[in-house]
Amino acid sequence: MTKREVLGRYRGSVVGLGWSFFNPLLMLSVYTFFFSYVFKSRWGDVPTGGHTDFAIVLFVGLIIHGVFAECINRAPALINSNVSYVKKVVFPLEIFPWIAMGSALFHAGISIFVLVILQLIIVGNLQWTIIFFPLVTFPFVIVTLGFAWFLAATGVYVRDIGQTTGLVTSVMLFVSPVFYPIATLPHKMQLFVMLNPLTLIIEESRKVLLFGEVPNWTALGVYSLVSMVIAWIGFWWFQKTRKGFADVL
Repeated sequence: MTKREVLGRYRGSVVGLGWSFFNPLLMLSVYTFFFSYVFKSRWGDVPTGGHTDFAIVLFVGLIIHGVFAECINRAPALINSNVSYVKKVVFPLEIFPWIAMGSALFHAGISIFVLVILQLIIVGNLQWTIIFFPLVTFPFVIVTLGFAWFLAATGVYVRDIGQTTGLVTSVMLFVSPVFYPIATLPHKMQLFVMLNPLTLIIEESRKVLLFGEVPNWTALGVYSLVSMVIAWIGFWWFQKTRKGFADVL
């Protein structure tokens, strides 16, 4: 179903699945031009790599935010748009957030591939710490699924949720350290931003992908525990409310 979801997005287009590669490549080119050449932006004391420094660091944050935004924005309509499956008693409705996540991870994987190619072209090598990237993002996947289960179930009963998730994810783009290093914020503001579920993952992803630093295992451990609790709550809420899906729909 995830494969069908991915292929269905490009069905009928001339380039087809190639758009999943050209889109991030085009966006990275745009970020590089405007932020590095037009605005002359620099990312703190990042090791120099020419004009592309800021765009590459920015791109990592946008990839993480993109996965979260796609899953959260689609979650409230996952059940409403699949009414026929609700009537099938044996169908596991809880897999719909997994399907959305699979599609988001596929496109994120293509974006990471573009990022890696650019790193090889500019720097000439990759950081060995890139092997930690799956471990860094795993708890992020779990917590996002928790939110998606909760929103998918609640969206059946409260249709207004689907109108608010886009606003929330847009706000989170700016309250997450996507366009700026968290170190540039006042200390009190840093504590507030760290409550954002995207902040730690964005920071740790940049460490392992770009800066060659080992992740903060303690922080990731705490994040993992919290993410599992949130995922369990979201799944529990989904299972508790699913009995009424058919009646409401």
